[in-house]
This record gives sequence, C-alpha cells and structure tokens, in this order.
Amino acid sequence: MKAMCLENREFVWKDVAEPVRRGEFNVIMDVKACAVNRADLLQRAGLYAPPPEWPEWPGLECAGVVLEAPDGGRFKPGDAVCALLGGGGYAERAAVPEGMCMPVPRGFSFEEAACLPEVYATAYLNLRTVADLKPGETLFVQAGASGLGIAAIQLAKHVFKARVVTSVGSDEKAVRVRAFGADVAINRRRDDLLSMLDRNPPDVALDPVGGPLAGPAFAKMNRFGRWVMLASLAGAETTIDLNTVWRKGLRLVGSTLRSRSVAEKTGILRAMEAEVWPLMEKREIAPVIHKVLPIAEAGEAHRILAANENIGKVVMTA
Repeated sequence: MKAMCLENREFVWKDVAEPVRRGEFNVIMDVKACAVNRADLLQRAGLYAPPPEWPEWPGLECAGVVLEAPDGGRFKPGDAVCALLGGGGYAERAAVPEGMCMPVPRGFSFEEAACLPEVYATAYLNLRTVADLKPGETLFVQAGASGLGIAAIQLAKHVFKARVVTSVGSDEKAVRVRAFGADVAINRRRDDLLSMLDRNPPDVALDPVGGPLAGPAFAKMNRFGRWVMLASLAGAETTIDLNTVWRKGLRLVGSTLRSRSVAEKTGILRAMEAEVWPLMEKREIAPVIHKVLPIAEAGEAHRILAANENIGKVVMTA
C-alpha cells in the first residue's frame, strides 16, 4: 500500500508494508478520509514523534471501511468506522485496536467521521474527566475556531450545559464561533483578553496556546478554577502568581490524549460514544469542515493550519 511519509520534512507518497493484525492491533481499515491536526505539524517539524508501536507517518484520526476484524468482535468486514490513532492515518490502510474504532454516526460522510475521534475525544476527556465541567459553569476555550475549539464549544453547550467564552484570530471567526454556541467571542488580535476574562471569569479553561498571557489569564479564574493545558503553541514560558493559586484554590493540569494506553483510550471513546453519538445522529453536534483535499495535497493541508486560515477541520481523502 501507499502512505504519505516524511523525508527531510517533505511529504512523499510511497510504497510501505501492508498493515497486519498483531496483538491489540486487530482491525484493518481501508482508509477513506483522514483529518489534519496541529500535532501532525509538530511531528513534521520533528517535535512530536509517534509512539513506537505506531507507523512513522502522521495521522491521528481517520474513517473508512473494516477489511479485517476479530471473529466475534464488535465490528465485521464492511462496517463503516472512524478510528483514533497514535499515528499512521495518512495512508491507504491502517491497523487499529478494535477499542479505538467507533461506528460512523448515522448520516455522516467519511469526511465528517474522520473529524471526530481526535478532537472530540480530547475535548470530551478534558471536560468530563480532567476538569469535571458542571452545568452553569463558564468554560474558556483558547483558539475557539480550531477543530478542537469548535468541538469543545459544542460539547460544553449541548452535553455539559455550560457557558462558553473564547478567543479567536479574526472578526469572521468570532461571528462563526458564536453561531456554533459561544456566548462571548473576542478577536485576540484586537480585543483585550484579560479584560474579557475580568468580565467573564472562567471556572474551566482548555488551553492549547499557552504563551506569556497564560499566567495573567490563569489568575482571572473563579475560585476552584481548573486550567487544562493541552499544548503551548504560543510559547512554553509565562509567569504565575502563586499567591493566586492557593488563595483561590486553583488547579493547573497538563493533559494529553496520544500518550494514554489503548485501554484508557477505549474507555474514553466508549463513554463519548454513549453520551455524544446520539446528539450527533440528531445533528445537534457535527464537525465543521473547512476544506477537503486529496491526500496528494498534504502540504497544502498543513499550510492552511500553519497559517491559521481554517475555521474547523481540514480533511484529506485517500
């Protein structure tokens, strides 16, 4: 089969070994679509290697058709599934643990289904388990127009019944994320983030951005606030007033999905499927696709994310 491999940080569509069922990797998928995530950009830059048991080429989520599956298992050949991956989605086929596969929601295309596993699982895990977001609380989402940001906004409104404030990179994005459910959205390039948080102190924050403003923003949280760090795309250094931490009883928590075990990920996906899939099949929650490209244009897909042009997900078809 062919996969989109990296050679000197450039994409090369080339022949690789066929995936085989081995150990926990007991489902073989024919990949129809895969979605692009910022972690893929980091991997391409040499900053985020896949776990050793996964393929070397990028791709954290995909959708397609089961080709091989365990006898008596949950899925059978011909089933339409989407899958969470540790890597390897940029390919014609993939081997995946059965527990990391989910049925494609009724009425969803493969392109839509490819957008679900990584960002919705990340948002669900951190809102449900890590931060324990409660009804009526205020959630602050950094980068609200990203695939993860939109997923978090949708889940916060429809599943957790929370209020949502967010920062985005343009006036157009602010309008769009309000339509997706954000109660307050500001243009971070023009509006003052700290003033917005003064008016809307959060109980929970999902932050893939970090950078110098993270510390001052952290101090704006309500008492017993939970700030969840997912990445540090704007930089790894900030200053935190430790007096604020103990006086308010704040928590700063780091969280990743990729490094968790197959068993942990399986539990997250099963819980999300039970709670969120019914809302998806009613179209109360659905991914937002910015653009669909053939996998031959993987470089362009990465350029769109790197330039922050997207509102929602960029998807590639194999």
